[in-house]
This record gives sequence, structure tokens and C-alpha cells, in this order.
Amino acid sequence: MKTKLTTLLTTALLGLALASCSTTGGAKPYPYDVCIVSGNKLGSMGTPISKVHQGQQVKFCCSPCVEDFDANPAKFMAKLPH
Repeated sequence: MKTKLTTLLTTALLGLALASCSTTGGAKPYPYDVCIVSGNKLGSMGTPISKVHQGQQVKFCCSPCVEDFDANPAKFMAKLPH
């Protein structure tokens, strides 16, 4: 009985630990529902693209916006709260 209880508690704690992990790999989550580059609503041009830059998740409406971001990330990162 004690082994079953220990196994149950261990499984529950592991589940909670896994549930608390973000899909961003520990990065700060992106706070907006619009593309950081264009300002278009995320999902308006297909599946949004997400990447992590210096510990911050950023989201884009399309691949050309990713290219614009990569050319000058500081310009767009300034739009995020600090």
C-alpha cells in the first residue's frame, strides 16, 4: 500500500512539473496577439511562426516577417515590455 501511494504521489508531482514547463523552453512568453514586425493579427496569414530570441519568445505572421526581424532584431525587441 505504501509503495502504491509513493508511486501515485511521484507520478502526480512529475505531471505537475511537466505541466508547468512552457512550450517556449523556459523563454518569456510572447505577450501580444499580433506579429511583432507587421502588427498583423497572428493566424491571419496561416499558422504563426514562433522563435526564441535572447530568452524571449517572439511570434510572426509569416516568414518574410521573420527575415525582417532577423535583419534588425533590436528594432523589434524594443516593442516588447521589459
